[in-house]
Amino acid sequence: MTENPYAGNTLAAGLRAASLGREDALFAEAEGRPDMTYGALWQGAERMAAALRAHGVVPGDRVAMQAEKSLEAVQLYLGVLIAGAAFLPLNTAYTPEEIGFFLSDAEPRVFVHDPAAADALAPKAAGATLLTLAADGTGTLAEAAAAEAPGAEASPRGPDDLACILYTSGTTGRSKGAMLTHGNLLSNALVLKDAWRFTAEDRLIHALPIFHAHGLYVALNVTLVAGGALIFMPKFDAKAVLAAMPRATAMMGVPTFYTRLLAEPGLTREAAAPMRLFVSGSAPLLAETHAEWTARTGHAILERYGMTETSMNTSNPYEGERRPGAVGPALPGIEVRVTDAEGRVLPAGEVGGLEVRGPNVFKGYWRMPEKTAEEFRDGGWFVTGDLATISEDGYVTIVGRAKDLVISGGYNVYPKEVESLIDEIDGVLESALIGLPHPDFGEAVTAVVVPRPGAALDEATVLRALEDRLARYKQPKRVFFVDALPRNTMGKVQKNVLRETYAGTYAA
Repeated sequence: MTENPYAGNTLAAGLRAASLGREDALFAEAEGRPDMTYGALWQGAERMAAALRAHGVVPGDRVAMQAEKSLEAVQLYLGVLIAGAAFLPLNTAYTPEEIGFFLSDAEPRVFVHDPAAADALAPKAAGATLLTLAADGTGTLAEAAAAEAPGAEASPRGPDDLACILYTSGTTGRSKGAMLTHGNLLSNALVLKDAWRFTAEDRLIHALPIFHAHGLYVALNVTLVAGGALIFMPKFDAKAVLAAMPRATAMMGVPTFYTRLLAEPGLTREAAAPMRLFVSGSAPLLAETHAEWTARTGHAILERYGMTETSMNTSNPYEGERRPGAVGPALPGIEVRVTDAEGRVLPAGEVGGLEVRGPNVFKGYWRMPEKTAEEFRDGGWFVTGDLATISEDGYVTIVGRAKDLVISGGYNVYPKEVESLIDEIDGVLESALIGLPHPDFGEAVTAVVVPRPGAALDEATVLRALEDRLARYKQPKRVFFVDALPRNTMGKVQKNVLRETYAGTYAA
């Protein structure tokens, strides 16, 4: 048996195990470049690790990345693990103002960024070494890595050591860095590999971004632990996905992928016949979409449920009923329960707060011990903030979000962050942000604004004021104006009333 070169580094060793002795096996095909083998993947990752060390990265450091999707970016992620550091992927849509917070909070040793944004990002570096990594493999870090020899030794990292920080938007305006360990990520990848029957024979259509947990820690890690291959796409394109299906076996996507594919006349049972699995997550999948997909393709979409802080918690079964509107039972080794406000466990069928416990649950929020303590109950139960029911046979159904989270196109938008910026606009008295049903995005970010008396405000003025301050997916698609926001007797804005009032805004 081939010895694992990364033994002692929990996640790197786990991701490498299935490809040991298969150096010539395909790892990824990507348009416009030669196929990448597993040997080339890991040699490139070792070179990245050596280049990062040359720039001062030591075990325990953070390495941040805001760069376009590329195979070199995948090698950077693996190189960070080999070097013993923690990876901090950042949404490519984040503005320099938003990036500045993440860098000042996480204090990465190195920040890998888009060279086109160098001038805007340099003042936000917060002491980090700035390097570039272009999508075509050029740039200072790629060049430095190419000059290094492969064979970099992996720094020892145990299951409890930090592997990644993923930031979630804060309901109070401050983002929180979820700390995921080597053990968190490896355990979840192995569980999903088995639950979804991934093997070295699989070819996964990868059209998700890799700054997000779905594309990085689900799609990529599961493929690596199975030793399978990727059809690696820079972004989702419905026609390109359809063209890839004859040589693919699986796809992971957000509901938007499926609604856009359903709009393609080429989506037929014949087109989908080579595929064995379609997985959906990151946002609720409408039961209508589930039914239409089954009718068109003969495949039932497998919906699952996860969070930034926990990776995947539940999944509809590979074999068995994939229940529309439900996210399935808990995955093996993971426990879920529904509780009331005092933490008492509720019986099957009752709505309450969803809690989860297992080896997938993160170790806490970066430099926020008080917030971490607030989110856990005795016994290691993490309070998700989602409202759910659990059926007698264990299927979880998410019925709402206690924190008014909006999920648009698979991305989380917390209202408080956007509301705070809207309220700063001249002429705005107050605002409320809600998510409304949208046939493409699942939910559309929508603002309801109360103008100050006599103020001359219109929709275009509000949207223009937010353009350079928020990532595009956080920006409202519509702005409505009202004389006053509906409130309950305690003065709390009744967002449920607003959602009912404007429910049909984006109806097809």
